[in-house]
Amino acid sequence: MSVYQGTIDNGPQPSGPRGRRCGGRWRPGELAAMILGFIFFWPLGLAILFLKIWQKREGHGGDLVSFVQERISNMRARCMSHRAQWTPGEWAHREWRAGFGPRPTGNSAFDDWRGAELARLEEERQKLVAAEREFAEHLDKLRRARDREEFDRFMNERRAAPQNPGDQGPQI
Repeated sequence: MSVYQGTIDNGPQPSGPRGRRCGGRWRPGELAAMILGFIFFWPLGLAILFLKIWQKREGHGGDLVSFVQERISNMRARCMSHRAQWTPGEWAHREWRAGFGPRPTGNSAFDDWRGAELARLEEERQKLVAAEREFAEHLDKLRRARDREEFDRFMNERRAAPQNPGDQGPQI
């Protein structure tokens, strides 16, 4: 039986300056940013808190800003490595190159059929847009005709009203 029976050895612990565990200490700027984030816009304060917890779990020894920059550069490097695996056909596809649209499947017959169907649907969409525009113009013409009719009626009533000789308006 050992004297150290209740202890668990997790291996060497990462340590920062002066033997502290990395990522465990809040810097004054981080703490102030989190508090102000909670005061002015609570999701910002919550995001800073979760980033600090993530930094502690990762064992990162620097400040929060350097941790976030390191994670962003790691994600960017992973995306670039995946980009290198794409085939030239995927780069040549118009919708994929633009960053939206369907990804090529590798079956050229299906891709051609899908492209034709998407073109047909786009044509139908353009027809609907044109019909909507024409209807809006029609409503605008009706509105103008109604306004013109109301204005003409007002002017006719005004002309037909008896003129009082005493109503000359204000005199200066």
